[in-house]
Amino acid sequence: MNKMRKLPDAEFDIMKVVWSNTPPITANIIMQQHGNNEGWRVQTAITLLLRLVERGFLHTEKNGKERKYFPIVNKEDYLKFETGNFIRQFHDNSLLNLVSSVYADEILSDEDINELLEWVRERRG
Repeated sequence: MNKMRKLPDAEFDIMKVVWSNTPPITANIIMQQHGNNEGWRVQTAITLLLRLVERGFLHTEKNGKERKYFPIVNKEDYLKFETGNFIRQFHDNSLLNLVSSVYADEILSDEDINELLEWVRERRG
């Protein structure tokens, strides 16, 4: 796959369904687990799946009339990519700026801060 790029929300929603299931995935699975709730037609799910194939996130195989889809990009790699972009774009590539922003908005509880400190201590040995 070429350089990874940010997915539009609808395609990311498809990938969340893909990642939460055992491959292969079909358009019917996408519809059952997400598309019907969004009011999509089956063709919408198929179009989004094919875009994900073109972007290098999925591989597809045709089995009779049905297409099956297999993930190429795993969830952890994509989330690492997205998180890195977010920190670079909105927090000047500074984790401290991110944490300060979250803390200032009182999103972090004292328990969250203690867990974060414990996590840092464990990583430092």
